[in-house]
Amino acid sequence: MCRRSRMGLLNSLHAGHGSLSTYNKDEPCKESRSSLIIRGFFEKHYSLRVVLLLFVLMGTSMVIGDGVLTPTMSVLSAVSGLRIKFPELHENYTVLVACIVLVGLFALQHYGTHRVGFLFAPILISWLACIGGIGIYNILKWNPSVVRALSPYYIYNFFRKAGKDGWSSLGGIVLCITGAEAMFADLGHFSKLSLRLGFTIVVYPCLVLAYMGEAAYLSKHREDLQSSFYKALPDRVFWPVLIIATLATAVGSQAIISATFSIISQCRALGCFPRIKVVHTSSHVHGQIYIPEVNWTLMSLCLAVTIGFRDTEMIGNAYGLAVILVMFATTCLMFLVITTVWNRSVVWAALFAAGFGSVELLYLSACLAKVPHGGWLPLLLSLATLLVMSAWHYGTAKKQEYELQNKVCLDHLLGLIGSGSMGLVRVPGVGFVYSDSGAGATGVPPMFAHFVTNFPAFHRVLVFVSLQTLTVPKVPPEERFLVGRIGRPEYRLFRCVVRYGYKEGRWDHFNFENQLLVKVVEFLRLQADGADGERSSSASGEMSVIPAAPSQAVVDALASMSSCEIDYASNDKGYSKKVRFEEMPAAAAAWRREETRSEVRELLEEREAGVSYMVGHTCVFAHESSSAVKKFAVNVVYGFLRRNSRRPAVVLGIPHTSLIEVGMAYRV
Repeated sequence: MCRRSRMGLLNSLHAGHGSLSTYNKDEPCKESRSSLIIRGFFEKHYSLRVVLLLFVLMGTSMVIGDGVLTPTMSVLSAVSGLRIKFPELHENYTVLVACIVLVGLFALQHYGTHRVGFLFAPILISWLACIGGIGIYNILKWNPSVVRALSPYYIYNFFRKAGKDGWSSLGGIVLCITGAEAMFADLGHFSKLSLRLGFTIVVYPCLVLAYMGEAAYLSKHREDLQSSFYKALPDRVFWPVLIIATLATAVGSQAIISATFSIISQCRALGCFPRIKVVHTSSHVHGQIYIPEVNWTLMSLCLAVTIGFRDTEMIGNAYGLAVILVMFATTCLMFLVITTVWNRSVVWAALFAAGFGSVELLYLSACLAKVPHGGWLPLLLSLATLLVMSAWHYGTAKKQEYELQNKVCLDHLLGLIGSGSMGLVRVPGVGFVYSDSGAGATGVPPMFAHFVTNFPAFHRVLVFVSLQTLTVPKVPPEERFLVGRIGRPEYRLFRCVVRYGYKEGRWDHFNFENQLLVKVVEFLRLQADGADGERSSSASGEMSVIPAAPSQAVVDALASMSSCEIDYASNDKGYSKKVRFEEMPAAAAAWRREETRSEVRELLEEREAGVSYMVGHTCVFAHESSSAVKKFAVNVVYGFLRRNSRRPAVVLGIPHTSLIEVGMAYRV
């Protein structure tokens, strides 16, 4: 919704980004009148956009809460089968075994999903085959007439006879679909056809057979209500099923843990979560990540819930409420997507929301009745996560707003350089000035102006780098860099906008430095050749979109001018090559202009003289005239999160020996 409209607060439609192919991949159909009305209503009222963001963050927080409840519920319910074989076994021992399994599960996360991913499909298929086969066995042995429960008539009959008790039981019945819902979400990267076939042929029949078999057993053994699954097992298959169940819970837990890592990484990229360390565990499979801080926090919370609750019934109440809230939030947001993004009729969107939403509201009302009996836990977890995410987003937005309002005009900087006032000194080397706001793309970040005011010197070659995360999942490698020149060629000032999607990981520092230099050289070649490449206008001139792979002319020219070695690599599926300049033959004349060739040679010489990186080290405070709520949000909550999150230089992987941090205080 944020990609094409102003309905949200995550808009990143900066100048020059509208031409990205990712934005224009799916051409929207003609907007309907209802779509325009809904969009206009949200765009007109800022408070509605705030409510919409908080609603989305609430649903996201519930998903993160699932990362705590799913492993706890799954592992504890699996190991509770030990008490069937050993009735004298104290409850503390099953809790201890569950804690050991959880610690082992989270301790293995740093190895990455790809290490054990080949086991997932065999374990899940074995588990589904087990419960399906056991269900058939119980149906045939205890009560074959239970197959009549497939008739919708028994839904009506059940509620007619049970009344209020039937409605209350929905809070437990919702657990029958939570595993299937999670599995569907975890398999979302497969094709639609494979999902439909897998659920129609394998998953749904096995689930129905398992529950009908358990119902058939309970119709003859009502005293075994609390542990009917394991008691319905034949003695000969008890231990194999217990082992497969434990392995299946590990697989299911692994899926939700990986999903939690992924969604937190995306929130961090969009400015809705504090800066944390994201480790990419696979160099071949995109999206497999590991976040140490989140991993150990989830493990601590899982252990606390397991030891504190000990009872799968109370944990089940919490689990069911979290899942049904996520479902309901998704349905509400899908109504807006159908009307404003897909531009479909509001009638069809209303039918969709009414069909799914009415069922979810029925389940939700029953789950809310369980709040005093464990249902408060996901609400508490969600509230804490929502506070962190909303405070970080608010503080970050105010910080970027301050930088945009206080950026220095490029004409003013060029005037200082051209007039030679203030005694500005150009020192040898290349300087990269990093910024994560739009100030670095259209002007000079305030921290650089602050630095020059107090220390009037900067490098002979200066590149203003603006790192921007867009509201698209991925940016094509050939459209990632937007390079332009500032002022006259003799100033040696450049700016580069580096665009990422919110699902993308950033490159390591060394390759990224080489990427920037090669892009600048490619820009100079395009400028010298007078190439009509793709260009984007901004407030300070034109910038060129530089292709992902440098031309052979650039490679040959660099080879003839330098004996150093540069690694030019990309984590994307685009160009990847290592260039050893001293091993390549001297090329023929690569440039049409001698001054451009000289400029490239000077750029490489300055790189040999040294590279420095300038980032801001800011302290954000609420203005003295601000309200008490704003002061608490910015000074206390946001300030605490900034002090305890990773510094920007650490996130960017900048070496300490080449780092220049400029301290500033922002009054927002």
